[in-house]
Amino acid sequence: MSDYLDLPALAGARGIVRLPGSKSISNRILLLAALASGQTLVQGLLDSDDTRVMLDALHRLGVTWQRVEGTDDYRVDGVGGAFPVKYANLFLGNAGTAYRSLTAACALAGGDYTLTGVARMHERPIGDLVDALRQAGAQIDYLESDGYPPLHILPHEDGASEITVKGNVSSQYLTGLLLSAPLLGREVAIALDGELISKPYVEITLNLMKRFGIVVKRDGWQRFTVPVAGYKSPGSIEVEGDASSASYFLAAGAIGRGPVRVEGVGRNSIQGDVRFAEALARMGAEVGFGPNWIECRLGCADRLHAIDLDCNHIPDAAMTLAILALFGDGTTTLKNIASWRVKETDRIAAMAAELRKLGATVEEGADYIRVTPPAKLTANAQIDTYDDHRMAMCFSLVSLAGVPVRINDPKCVNKTFPDYFEKFAGIGQGAGAVCNA
Repeated sequence: MSDYLDLPALAGARGIVRLPGSKSISNRILLLAALASGQTLVQGLLDSDDTRVMLDALHRLGVTWQRVEGTDDYRVDGVGGAFPVKYANLFLGNAGTAYRSLTAACALAGGDYTLTGVARMHERPIGDLVDALRQAGAQIDYLESDGYPPLHILPHEDGASEITVKGNVSSQYLTGLLLSAPLLGREVAIALDGELISKPYVEITLNLMKRFGIVVKRDGWQRFTVPVAGYKSPGSIEVEGDASSASYFLAAGAIGRGPVRVEGVGRNSIQGDVRFAEALARMGAEVGFGPNWIECRLGCADRLHAIDLDCNHIPDAAMTLAILALFGDGTTTLKNIASWRVKETDRIAAMAAELRKLGATVEEGADYIRVTPPAKLTANAQIDTYDDHRMAMCFSLVSLAGVPVRINDPKCVNKTFPDYFEKFAGIGQGAGAVCNA
């Protein structure tokens, strides 16, 4: 794939897409399987840059794993506690799920570890997690700027049995603490300071910890108590399809009339981003659910409705709503998305800049974006993606407006969905006008 990809004008979208495994679930399961006693067969692991980063880091920390030939299944031999390798340098790219959770695990593993990443990762805050880990006895030093990676970690000392963490920047801080707390060998209470964002992602963490034998007691969203226990392998565990990735194809069904069905995620999903379908329904799409599938379509006589939505519960999938706003009948406002600012790029600023290239009127704030569609989208816009996989996937949907679009640096989708553009091409219908454009 070259440094850009020209997507032709499409008349609609129709078909069935089998989703790749969830990134959030994949990296959580890998860490849990590594820390557990016994061997775990992980079925349907996402094959992407982020999971490769996690697999490589676990290997360097002394965890043995093997891919089952010809499949996306992996056998992970758990170490039954802290990592056996006590000195390691870990390069974690721009994988936030890996960096935050491994920071916590390494901080409580009794070793000497250095954690680095790409330049953007060194701009993503981690101070709230480090502050909480220090309360638990962790010894962590910043190697460059205070509050940001890279980090140097030394063996932990005795610490408090109750720690406090802020939850208003990233839910990954709480997730990292929860996943790693059993390494302390004592009951630990984690209290939240302020409002927790992205609560559904913490629900995923708690659900998976339970699958590995540890039930966390909770007092609403303010206090979590992790018992004295070790993780035990469930034997085998299957990775759900990625609900965030589902959003692009469901949106394609709404924009391009559909129907488009995604398989691998559905009514029984543990992922909060399946609630993206609720937002689609509010915008006028027809959405159907099965236990392991979701389908979306839109009648040709209808336009999507503009919405005003608090997106705290679907921060990643909400990016797709910003694209759907281009097809709305008025101004769409997406609120409570401050976490966009500290992702792979500043997603509020990036989304605003690229939407304006298409002719949209955009207002951005610290924690919101407001999009008013143009009378007609600008054809042949050159979309910059900021090394952010979700920017590339979101803006591919513009081609369904019947206008060609260029996506710069399309390879950035390798982070979570390496064959995204092939899957997207598979549902695209031939050139022409779209009734919702």
